[in-house]
Amino acid sequence: MSRPSISDAPMTGAERQARYRAAHADGAPVVRIRRPADRRSRIQRWRDAVSTLTNLLTEYARWLEALPDNQQDGTTAEALQAIVELDLSELQAIEPPRGFGRD
Repeated sequence: MSRPSISDAPMTGAERQARYRAAHADGAPVVRIRRPADRRSRIQRWRDAVSTLTNLLTEYARWLEALPDNQQDGTTAEALQAIVELDLSELQAIEPPRGFGRD
């Protein structure tokens, strides 16, 4: 798969070289960092996601309990209450299918 073109006409060799030299004019090395590949299986990623949601739900419940009395009727309390009322038991009960011998 080729790169998308920058302009309508292709660049000449001299234009490409001038662009390269301008990009590297300051002498600083170009550092490209790759994000490490996620080697977890889909099942493990699902379990981790549900676990993260469960942990967040407990944190939000503690936050709601710790709100001062003068903020119990505010929008923050309403949003926290809506989050705390979510039922994650269905998500926790789901067991994703195993995938073609790779899980």
